Amino acid sequence: MTLPDTDPGPVELHARNVAFDWSQTPLHWIPDHPVPSNFISVLNLLLPEGERWFVQTYNEALPMVHDEELAATMRGFVGQEAMHAEAHDKVLWEFLDARGIDPRPFQAQMEWIFRKMLGPMEGGTPEARHKHLVERLWLIAALEHYTAILGDFALNNRWVECGADPVMADLFTWHGAEEVEHRAVAHDVATYFADGYLRRGRSMLVALPALLILINRGFRFIIKQDKSLRYNFFQREYHYFRGVRAGVLPKMRSVVLATFSYFRPGFHPDEIGNTAQAVAYLAASPAARNAS
Repeated sequence: MTLPDTDPGPVELHARNVAFDWSQTPLHWIPDHPVPSNFISVLNLLLPEGERWFVQTYNEALPMVHDEELAATMRGFVGQEAMHAEAHDKVLWEFLDARGIDPRPFQAQMEWIFRKMLGPMEGGTPEARHKHLVERLWLIAALEHYTAILGDFALNNRWVECGADPVMADLFTWHGAEEVEHRAVAHDVATYFADGYLRRGRSMLVALPALLILINRGFRFIIKQDKSLRYNFFQREYHYFRGVRAGVLPKMRSVVLATFSYFRPGFHPDEIGNTAQAVAYLAASPAARNAS
C-alpha cells in the first residue's frame, strides 16, 4: 500500500462498525499458500479473549485516570478493541467452525488464561490490587508493541498481489490499521501509572515467550484439524518460509528482534508504522463501508 505524503496529526480514536461476509471465503484464503493461510488464521483463535481482557483491564483502570485527554484515548481504544473481539469471534464460528476447524477446545484454554490467570486480583490489600493492575497494564503495552508491528505488516504485505480472499485480507488489514492508529495508547497508559525499565523488562519477558508459544500451539491446533493437508514438519517449514519470501507472512525473526527497540532510551510507539497510511485504509475499508 502506498504511503500517504501528509501526516494527519493527532487523530481521535473511535470504534468503526464493520460487516464481513465469510460465505465465499476458503479455509486457505491465500491461493497456493495453505500453510501461511492457516498460520495467520491462528490470530482468530487468540484475539477474541485477548481483546476482551484488554477492555476489562482498561475499564478497571479508567476511574484512576485524571488526565482527561488520556482517558478519552483510552475510551477510544476500548471501543476499537471491543469491536476487534466481536469481529474475530464471529470468524471462529462463521468461518473456522463452518470449515471443519472446531475452535472450542482452544477457546476454553484462552478463557482460562485471560479470565482466570490474567483477570483482576481478588482479595488482597488495595496496594496489592493496584500493583497487580499496573503489571497487567505493562503486559498490555508489551503485547501492543507486537500488534503495532504486525499491524504495519498487514498494511504493507503482498496479500492482494497474491490473490488473497478480499474479505479475510480486509479483516486483518482493518484490524492492523487500527492497531497502528492506536499504537501509542497502551504505552502512554502504562507510563502514566508507573514507568521503569524493570517493569518494561518483566512485561517483555512474559509477553514475547507467551505470544510465540500461543501462536505455535494455535498453528498446530489448526493444522491437526485441517484434513486437506498432510504435511510433515519439514514440509510445513518449507511452506512457511515460502510464504515469508512471497511477502504474505512476516519474518518472525524481525518481529522478535523488534523487541530491543522497546528498550532504547527515548523510544515511543509512534515510531512504528504510519498514521496517515492507517487512516487512509480505514476510510476505504470495504468492511467499514459495508456497515455504514
